[in-house]
Amino acid sequence: MYLRFAKRLLLETDKRLLWKAVANAGYRGVRSVQKHKSRLKRGEFFPPFIYISIINSCNLRCQGCWVDVAAPQHKIEIDAMDRLINESKAMGNSVFGILGGEPFMHSELLEILAHHPDCYFQIFTNGHFITDEVARELKRLGNATPLVSVEGNEIVSDERRGKLNVLSKTMEGLENCLKHDLFTGVCTSLCQTNIDDLLTEKWVDRLIEMGVFYTWFHIYRAVGPDANPQLCLTPDQQRRARQFVVDMRVTKPIVFIDAYYDGEGQALCPAATGFTHHISPWGDIEPCPVIQMAKESIHDERPLRETFNESEFLTEFRELAASATRGCIILERPDLLEDLAERHGAKDTTARAKSFVELNEMTSHPSQYDPGHEIPEKSWAYRMAKRFWFNDYGAYGKHFRDNEWRKPDGKKAAAREGEAPSEPLGA
Repeated sequence: MYLRFAKRLLLETDKRLLWKAVANAGYRGVRSVQKHKSRLKRGEFFPPFIYISIINSCNLRCQGCWVDVAAPQHKIEIDAMDRLINESKAMGNSVFGILGGEPFMHSELLEILAHHPDCYFQIFTNGHFITDEVARELKRLGNATPLVSVEGNEIVSDERRGKLNVLSKTMEGLENCLKHDLFTGVCTSLCQTNIDDLLTEKWVDRLIEMGVFYTWFHIYRAVGPDANPQLCLTPDQQRRARQFVVDMRVTKPIVFIDAYYDGEGQALCPAATGFTHHISPWGDIEPCPVIQMAKESIHDERPLRETFNESEFLTEFRELAASATRGCIILERPDLLEDLAERHGAKDTTARAKSFVELNEMTSHPSQYDPGHEIPEKSWAYRMAKRFWFNDYGAYGKHFRDNEWRKPDGKKAAAREGEAPSEPLGA
């Protein structure tokens, strides 16, 4: 597999684009993680990877989307983006995740990329706005990788994403990326309606044949105003997805990204470990994209390094999330987030002003934390990468005790006010 992947890199890539990816995302990305680890040893904090939702607008209306895509358009202006990226670069960061809404609806996205040739940007997109001209400009810039979302066949895509002919337009954008030799990925939010079609060797082989170089299968999260919890995967299905990824990594010449497991197959949360936090289109600094509450903003006067380092709200979030579960706290224990926001006076960062109501109405769902069913990596390359550059950074060793969150008085937290104390999922 490694030789076949090396052959693909040698024969199927634009060498200038490959070099930019290796230098900006590889070398500088690894260096940013090393700086992060050094900061943690000194008792300091700044996430080495930041997700930035640059705009709330989108042409689709996806089930389970947490973004206020129907609200009046709001975006992070180019000056604010430059300041955010430059302050992050000063801390050693070089890789950024660009989200929306739909990022390519931001009229200055390409200009932002051009301002930072020493960075690398992973752009989460539905592909509909990647025209031939846009793909050509992305190739000229050389510092961005489109991650195109494919959510099922024609019928499923239309249903999941709230419009007609979604898949054909997505594939057109994907083909434009591949036509111009962009280092391109395809991601899927696995749910009940697409797991059987896309979590397959046939689909992976098709991606390789098309020229896609990496893929990302992540689990559907029932959040937002149209949460649709019936789409959530069962624990058995999540184990199936994890096993599939582990098996394919040692057989297929394509990169499989995952952000929710270490090399031993233990679950983790990138926000709980401090690997990443999220910036909303309004500039709010949130724990992660799906947890829409904040105390601080990139528009605050103090430098970003001080904001991240001194935020009591973000610090307690990481400690709370790491002590509650090795999985996703918003899926398993949304009640704890309500309590956290109340203690810190965190604001609802949605335009719809209903994120706290939605939290209150959420019921518990299984996430990637499934104790007793860990599936370790088979690939030595992935095991090594996760051991040195992507792991829990000691977060769970410090805070995770007895697989349950305890209040300061030592009692288990109740799932809701007035309910009996809850047991951890998977216990």
